[in-house]
Amino acid sequence: MVAHLLKLKLLLLRNSLRRSTWQLVGVILGGLYGLGLLGLVVAGLVTLGALDLELVRTVVVLGGSAAVLGWLVIPLVVSGVDMTLDPARFVTFAVPMRQLMTGLALGGVVGIPGIVTLIALLTLAVTWIRHPVAALAAIVCAAGAILLCVVGSRLITTAGAALASSRRFKDLSSTVAIIPLVLLGPIFAGITAGFQNSPGFAGELAHILAWTPLGVFLAVPADLAVGEWPTALARFAIGVGTICVMAFLWQKSLSHALVTPPHNAVTRKGAGDLGLFSRFPASPTGAVAARALTYWMRDPRYAASVILVPLLPILLWFISGESGDLSLLNYLGPITAFLLAWSISADISYDNTAFWIHLSAGLSGKADRAGRALALMVFATPVVLVFTVVPLIVSGSLADLPMMLGLSAGALLTGAGFSSVLSARYTYNVPLPGESPFKTPPGTGFSMLAIQFIGWVVLAVLLLPELGFAIAYLVTGNAVFGWLTLLTGLVLGAGALIGGIRLGGAWYDKRGPELLQAVSVNK
Repeated sequence: MVAHLLKLKLLLLRNSLRRSTWQLVGVILGGLYGLGLLGLVVAGLVTLGALDLELVRTVVVLGGSAAVLGWLVIPLVVSGVDMTLDPARFVTFAVPMRQLMTGLALGGVVGIPGIVTLIALLTLAVTWIRHPVAALAAIVCAAGAILLCVVGSRLITTAGAALASSRRFKDLSSTVAIIPLVLLGPIFAGITAGFQNSPGFAGELAHILAWTPLGVFLAVPADLAVGEWPTALARFAIGVGTICVMAFLWQKSLSHALVTPPHNAVTRKGAGDLGLFSRFPASPTGAVAARALTYWMRDPRYAASVILVPLLPILLWFISGESGDLSLLNYLGPITAFLLAWSISADISYDNTAFWIHLSAGLSGKADRAGRALALMVFATPVVLVFTVVPLIVSGSLADLPMMLGLSAGALLTGAGFSSVLSARYTYNVPLPGESPFKTPPGTGFSMLAIQFIGWVVLAVLLLPELGFAIAYLVTGNAVFGWLTLLTGLVLGAGALIGGIRLGGAWYDKRGPELLQAVSVNK
């Protein structure tokens, strides 16, 4: 049965490659990339064996722990990584549990990630070749480490199958996954600083990881090389115990999954519960605002834009810390206003074919533009106010408040008006509803970059009056220029918003069918 499962996986992989030329190209490119990466790793591990023993231990434990962590984390943020042997497909077959688990575990090794990881782990025997006992132990520990990777990955995939079938869980996980990507700079900077400021940081970290399931198998050969047999046996026991616990939990999760396959639950609301539609005026503008705000709350593509806002203080603090000038944090409000206002520039593109609802209802362009802008203002206004005032209070620069409020108001109001015109005139391909916000649809390259670049330049030109008074205030220190910035931002911003809604509405009324045709192409 185990051999049959492996043969089944290879057959499914072969058929999928025959069915899709681009998938075959992807596998070839992935294989070449994996071979190149494997060559670098193997060469590095072979060379590493001639270095100091303590350095070898540190590098092997840190690198191996990162690899094991990758096997455990990737299933959490990427769904459908390898579903050729999906347990749900075996619900109607009486496959013995032990044989099914063995086949699924071995099937997890069959693939580019599994083969690359296995060969890299086996290469550790060459790294420890100067210590025969450690070299033999490295082969055994390589088998244990790859088994830990596969069993842990299968456990997480099976245990999360029920959650992954939920639309809300998919939306939340895809949105939360953006956070570490946005903070990659500060994270790597912190790790680098730790290595630079503390020469023994890497060794201490490796020592800690050597007692965790991530690094126990990688540390055993190093312990045997220095004659620490009790420590090696203790760590090996921890690794074996971890595999047993994971296998037990996987068996329980798999048994449950085979009896109760995951399904998409339907959330039922009480009769008469209209959600946000009951909280907005019963008008075309209010209906559009309620619909748009519902998307802001539930659509991960919109949430991907919103979730960046709480991270802006961290990013600006990191950039300011690098330059040594923390005054950049005082501009958090205007920067946030600029980005939030620009976020509705692709509203109709995100609607995709659902845009037909607006056209079939005979909705006027003015109501559509005003409703989307109103939905933005509902949450953007308090966020921008907080991000404008709080940094000035913390830095003791409240004298700059009128100037900063003027920049923030101008950026938010003018940006919303300009985006109302832009989204009614130009569309480009965006991730489809239900897709990951990370996906880059075909045909988005030049058009999207051109629209965004030119749009940002035009918006910056529209903000020149506010910027001019703000610069005059910063140069002269005259409070009058600060109040003029506030007045200009409110007056010109309100005018730009009203004008943008009217002009965008006129474009909408004129190009409604063309807009629907344009956004329907991306499907």
